[in-house]
Amino acid sequence: MEYKFTTANFDNEVLASEIPVLVDFYADWCGPCKMMAPLVAQLAEEYDGKVKIGKCNIDEEEAIRARYGVMSIPTMKIFVGGEEKDSLVGATTKDDLEGRLKAVL
Repeated sequence: MEYKFTTANFDNEVLASEIPVLVDFYADWCGPCKMMAPLVAQLAEEYDGKVKIGKCNIDEEEAIRARYGVMSIPTMKIFVGGEEKDSLVGATTKDDLEGRLKAVL
Protein backbone atom coordinates (compact mmCIF):
# COMPACT_ATOMS: atom_id res chain seq x y z
CA MET A 1 0.00 0.00 0.00
CA GLU A 2 1.34 3.39 -1.00
CA TYR A 3 0.50 6.31 1.29
CA LYS A 4 -0.02 9.99 0.52
CA PHE A 5 1.67 12.16 3.13
CA THR A 6 0.25 15.63 3.74
CA THR A 7 0.66 18.41 6.28
CA ALA A 8 -2.48 17.09 7.99
CA ASN A 9 -1.20 13.52 8.46
CA PHE A 10 2.63 13.74 8.33
CA ASP A 11 3.30 13.80 12.09
CA ASN A 12 0.93 10.91 12.76
CA GLU A 13 1.71 8.74 9.71
CA VAL A 14 5.46 9.36 9.51
CA LEU A 15 6.89 10.63 12.80
CA ALA A 16 4.64 8.54 15.08
CA SER A 17 4.84 5.39 12.94
CA GLU A 18 5.84 2.19 14.72
CA ILE A 19 7.55 0.92 11.57
CA PRO A 20 10.14 2.64 9.34
CA VAL A 21 8.77 5.10 6.77
CA LEU A 22 10.10 5.97 3.31
CA VAL A 23 8.88 9.35 2.06
CA ASP A 24 9.22 10.10 -1.65
CA PHE A 25 9.21 13.90 -2.07
CA TYR A 26 8.10 14.58 -5.64
CA ALA A 27 6.21 16.89 -8.02
CA ASP A 28 3.89 16.00 -10.90
CA TRP A 29 6.03 17.97 -13.39
CA CYS A 30 9.30 16.23 -12.43
CA GLY A 31 10.62 13.76 -15.04
CA PRO A 32 12.93 11.78 -12.73
CA CYS A 33 10.07 11.62 -10.18
CA LYS A 34 7.82 10.03 -12.80
CA MET A 35 10.60 7.57 -13.58
CA MET A 36 10.85 6.59 -9.89
CA ALA A 37 7.08 6.29 -9.32
CA PRO A 38 6.69 2.65 -10.49
CA LEU A 39 9.71 1.58 -8.42
CA VAL A 40 8.32 3.29 -5.30
CA ALA A 41 4.91 1.68 -5.88
CA GLN A 42 6.55 -1.75 -6.28
CA LEU A 43 8.52 -1.36 -3.05
CA ALA A 44 5.35 -0.22 -1.25
CA GLU A 45 3.73 -3.52 -2.24
CA GLU A 46 6.75 -5.67 -1.41
CA TYR A 47 7.38 -4.08 1.99
CA ASP A 48 3.74 -3.66 3.03
CA GLY A 49 3.52 -4.17 6.79
CA LYS A 50 7.30 -3.83 7.26
CA VAL A 51 7.91 -0.31 5.93
CA LYS A 52 5.35 2.42 5.33
CA ILE A 53 6.09 3.87 1.88
CA GLY A 54 4.44 6.92 0.44
CA LYS A 55 4.68 10.16 -1.47
CA CYS A 56 4.64 13.82 -0.51
CA ASN A 57 3.91 16.34 -3.28
CA ILE A 58 6.20 19.31 -2.61
CA ASP A 59 3.97 21.70 -4.58
CA GLU A 60 0.98 20.86 -2.39
CA GLU A 61 2.87 20.44 0.90
CA GLU A 62 5.21 23.44 1.03
CA ALA A 63 5.43 23.38 4.84
CA ILE A 64 6.80 19.81 4.89
CA ARG A 65 9.20 20.56 2.03
CA ALA A 66 10.57 23.52 3.96
CA ARG A 67 10.65 21.66 7.29
CA TYR A 68 12.93 18.98 5.83
CA GLY A 69 14.95 21.22 3.52
CA VAL A 70 13.99 19.46 0.30
CA MET A 71 15.68 21.50 -2.44
CA SER A 72 15.85 18.97 -5.29
CA ILE A 73 13.52 16.19 -6.32
CA PRO A 74 13.09 13.35 -6.22
CA THR A 75 14.29 13.18 -2.63
CA MET A 76 13.75 10.02 -0.58
CA LYS A 77 13.94 10.17 3.20
CA ILE A 78 13.73 7.23 5.59
CA PHE A 79 12.37 7.88 9.07
CA VAL A 80 12.66 5.52 12.02
CA GLY A 81 11.13 6.32 15.39
CA GLY A 82 10.32 9.83 14.25
CA GLU A 83 13.89 10.62 13.21
CA GLU A 84 15.36 10.95 9.74
CA LYS A 85 17.86 8.09 9.33
CA ASP A 86 18.73 8.28 5.63
CA SER A 87 18.26 10.64 2.70
CA LEU A 88 18.84 10.32 -1.02
CA VAL A 89 18.52 12.98 -3.71
CA GLY A 90 17.91 12.04 -7.35
CA ALA A 91 16.80 8.96 -9.20
CA THR A 92 18.27 5.66 -8.08
CA THR A 93 17.94 1.91 -8.53
CA LYS A 94 15.65 -0.52 -6.77
CA ASP A 95 18.71 -2.29 -5.33
CA ASP A 96 19.96 0.97 -3.78
CA LEU A 97 16.61 1.78 -2.19
CA GLU A 98 16.13 -1.78 -0.96
CA GLY A 99 19.60 -1.77 0.59
CA ARG A 100 18.76 1.45 2.44
CA LEU A 101 15.47 -0.01 3.66
CA LYS A 102 17.09 -3.26 4.81
CA ALA A 103 19.67 -1.23 6.75
CA VAL A 104 16.91 0.19 8.99
CA LEU A 105 14.86 -2.99 9.40
